[in-house]
Amino acid sequence: MSSGGPVDNADQLSARLTAIASTQRMRILAAVAAEPTHVSELARRLGMSRALLYMHLQRLEEVGFLAGHFELSDDGKALKIFEALPFVIALDLETITAALAASPPPQETEK
Repeated sequence: MSSGGPVDNADQLSARLTAIASTQRMRILAAVAAEPTHVSELARRLGMSRALLYMHLQRLEEVGFLAGHFELSDDGKALKIFEALPFVIALDLETITAALAASPPPQETEK
């Protein structure tokens, strides 16, 4: 759940927890938190393929942990720069209860 923001529903909370529950994605967040970085440089630093890195970056961006934007390099190439966004995830019974209360009721299945 974001600090000071609206309550996540259960699907949003689950997506945020799933996104952060990866050692690789935690490493990416830590690297980008130290300094906004373009994809190629980040891939080199982490020893990860750009394709795999993009998959992780997309997941982190979708849930609001990272933001990406394009900048032109000195030689005119477009570089996608990622920066970490501040966030807080509180996980306790109150957070879970609030997330479920903010969710639509489950659909009943026909018998």
